[in-house]
Amino acid sequence: MGIVGSFPFNSFLSGMLSCVGTAVFEIYLRIQVTKENKEFKDLPLERAFADFVLCNLVLHLVIMNFLG
Repeated sequence: MGIVGSFPFNSFLSGMLSCVGTAVFEIYLRIQVTKENKEFKDLPLERAFADFVLCNLVLHLVIMNFLG
């Protein structure tokens, strides 16, 4: 977390947001691919994984923009 960025707080905040955001997206992925979940039973596994990858990509692009 402390390697990137010009100001230490920005680096810490970016690293923390990256870790927390990725963990939240992973929880959403696990909810979508669980067989017992009736809400997402029609959703293909590939679509759930594509959503996970796209959300992570957008999250990390925003974080890299925040770092400058």
